[in-house]
Amino acid sequence: MKLKDDRKVTQIFQSALKLVAKKGLSGVTMGDISREAGIATGTLYVYFKGKDELINALFAACRENSVQVSFKGYNPQLPFKPGFKNIWLNILRYKLQHFEEVIFMEQCYHSPFITADTREKAQQLSAPFYALMERGQKEQLIKQTDTGLLLTFMLGAMNELVKQTHYSGITLNRSRINSTFDLCWDALKA
Repeated sequence: MKLKDDRKVTQIFQSALKLVAKKGLSGVTMGDISREAGIATGTLYVYFKGKDELINALFAACRENSVQVSFKGYNPQLPFKPGFKNIWLNILRYKLQHFEEVIFMEQCYHSPFITADTREKAQQLSAPFYALMERGQKEQLIKQTDTGLLLTFMLGAMNELVKQTHYSGITLNRSRINSTFDLCWDALKA
């Protein structure tokens, strides 16, 4: 049995991300992905049984990467607001630097391709975000409302900022980033 090459998996994932950004999730075929990756379609099927399996594996990898990047450098011993800002900036940086992954994940959240098992794993990966917001609530620094709603508000506003930046070419300078964080903080704080 031939071992799977991690570099080839990365190549397949990068090709799928590029194509989904261009064509949308439902418009991409295994043939499209194999051509973009420069591999035979049969080889692609050695790595993934079909499009559903590939999409679920890629979604899980992207979600895991986003969480790891988000909590990079986070120190729970710091006061809440500086720690929250660190994570907020990490999320923004991730969304700007990995725009194709962000667009892919956004499409997956609303897609029948994603299995219940994959959705459950994604929810488990969200636990640190919920814990962070619950810490802010416990310290009475952010609003005492549904944690999921707080995250939806924060990430929704950030998603729109990233799309605006990407599609309109508006530069996100330090002043604009700080103003955006301040707006978010003011909306969330107790």
